[in-house]
Amino acid sequence: MNYQDEFRDKELVQGLAERLHRRVAGCGRTMTFMEVCGTHTMAIYRFGLRSLLPPEIRLVSGPGCPVCVTPNGYLDRAIAICRLPDVITVTFGDMMRVPGSSSSLLVERARGADIRIVYSPLDAVAIAEKNRDKRVVFLGVGFETTAPTVAGSILAAGAKGLNNYFVLAATKTINIPMQVLAADPEIGIDG
Repeated sequence: MNYQDEFRDKELVQGLAERLHRRVAGCGRTMTFMEVCGTHTMAIYRFGLRSLLPPEIRLVSGPGCPVCVTPNGYLDRAIAICRLPDVITVTFGDMMRVPGSSSSLLVERARGADIRIVYSPLDAVAIAEKNRDKRVVFLGVGFETTAPTVAGSILAAGAKGLNNYFVLAATKTINIPMQVLAADPEIGIDG
């Protein structure tokens, strides 16, 4: 059985759900868990996970992923940059549909802007290395967990002597918002 098949194994899923039900049965209170990102919320609904949870577990939606909470001003700057001549804009795929004030990266790519999707900031460095005659701008959007990889891409570009690699950073921290939310007695988050 491969990794993906595990999550399609009806008996395994039912067994885990039953184990969870037994574990929280009789706990005497509702436990509230927060999913942070809209992608989490969508996965929970898509796979019917709420229907598997015992009534003692309540899910609430959280502050949103770094993409979802990216301000229009950042997107407007990214869109302005991708419209410049001799620029390759590089981004994670989840940024493509996020709207700015008047457009999105998806719309701009359809209009002819050179916008490329990568899975790692180091992929953006490789694009800069292959296209030294163009400015390559990586849209560094993410939580603090993304910051080290973006910083690593800047160091890698420097080590390769690339003067055409740029980062438009928009790193957000999740620790402080989660501490505030977790401490709010009205929300009552357990995890």
